[in-house]
Amino acid sequence: MSTLTELSLADARDGLRAKKFSARELAEAHIAAVTRIKPLNAFITETPDAALEGAAEADRRLAKGEARAMEGLPIAIKDLFCTEGVLTTAGSHILDGFKPPYESTVTANLWKAGAVMLGKTNMDEFAMGSSNMTSYHGPVESPWRRRGDNRPLVPGGSSGGSAAAVAARAALGATGTDTGGSIRQPAAFSGIVGMKPTYGRCSRWGIVAFASSLDQAGPMTRTVRDAAIMLGAMAGHDPKDSTSVDRPVPDYEKALTGNVRGLKIGIPKEYRVDGMNPEIDRLWEQGIAWLKAAGVETVAISLPHTKYALPAYYIVAPAEASSNLARYDGVRYGLRVPGGTLDEMYEKTRAAGFGKEVRRRVMIGTYVLSAGYYDAYYNKARQIRTLIARDFAEAYRKCDVILTPTSPNTAFAVGEKMDDPIAMYLNDVFTVPGNLAGLPGISVPAGLGGDGLPLGLQVLGRAFDEETVLRVAEVLERAADFKHKP
Repeated sequence: MSTLTELSLADARDGLRAKKFSARELAEAHIAAVTRIKPLNAFITETPDAALEGAAEADRRLAKGEARAMEGLPIAIKDLFCTEGVLTTAGSHILDGFKPPYESTVTANLWKAGAVMLGKTNMDEFAMGSSNMTSYHGPVESPWRRRGDNRPLVPGGSSGGSAAAVAARAALGATGTDTGGSIRQPAAFSGIVGMKPTYGRCSRWGIVAFASSLDQAGPMTRTVRDAAIMLGAMAGHDPKDSTSVDRPVPDYEKALTGNVRGLKIGIPKEYRVDGMNPEIDRLWEQGIAWLKAAGVETVAISLPHTKYALPAYYIVAPAEASSNLARYDGVRYGLRVPGGTLDEMYEKTRAAGFGKEVRRRVMIGTYVLSAGYYDAYYNKARQIRTLIARDFAEAYRKCDVILTPTSPNTAFAVGEKMDDPIAMYLNDVFTVPGNLAGLPGISVPAGLGGDGLPLGLQVLGRAFDEETVLRVAEVLERAADFKHKP
């Protein structure tokens, strides 16, 4: 049974259709794997009964030859997605006991495609963090260890539980959300594939909001083909989400032709940051060489406002968070700490319910939106964001996709950067610009660092051109031939 957990999502799909094993056997193997990885703390809520029920339905449909795109495939769901009748906490104490009476559009799409839920994965509280250390439910540990060092490592964040579950072979795939790199950075740290689609490609309805103009759902898988299959099931227009774009969802799997000859790959000079780990730079050069060998032309490009991306992001995101998180007040659902007055109940509930990082960002966001500071900070950050989007638009006149590293370093030890929020924020230096511009991006595992930990390369594309991003990513994946396991 353990061999079933080693299958890719695509191989498991094909195996089910060829009747090499049943959906129940596949579900049971993954339920056992979820139990096995409990020490990693990757799951907040396990749903084995729902998995077996879904598998039974899948076996009935498979027997009739009525298999859907993801029929019988066991996946994990980040605890930011509302799941009807199943505890949804967003990694926060303030949502204790919250069982939504509705289903998020993305998860509803996955269930319509036949996917099976294994449980809800642990995450940084309200998706605020780059390490999965800020969760009320405790930190997630990566299944990886440094060479010669057994200290527990972070899986990256905020989608760290999803990344750990997929890397540890406890789920064929998982959903994540990416606000400033929260799919791509944990994918790089954990040696898996993580894709952030174009803003508006996947509905945000039913996803607990962090920063509404940045949040985007995406797949976390072990291969690029798996990401293409899963994204096809997740994406689609949703009239309930005003930011959802009404355009057809292509067959992403068909886009994986393996042919990238004649494409132009942009290499931005601004991504060679001071003090960058030489291993990261060498991997980037290796990625360029792999693509050149596949017939791609490289083009030097400039993204001059990149240096302002991180400070702009850490004004825009907290500002939107302070507004979004105002709804958690102890009145309608979740935690309530009684007080003598209504105001006192609000204060006590929010003080007890929100963790340190969430409180920090809410206070920053409230400050930059306050009278006298709105123009100096928030409006200025919005202007910078427009310039960053313009930089990308200009670059895409010269190239089809852009190749960069995903993260400036490999995974760090649990607790290593917790006392320095600025060092933690710098983990997103290569991923944040893509969110500010709303562009699709993917991280592909491309090698190991000297410490024996995974390193990722990032491909960024034009808006709604996920097909080219996936096609280039698969060519990189084949060249890298990353077979390493935790």
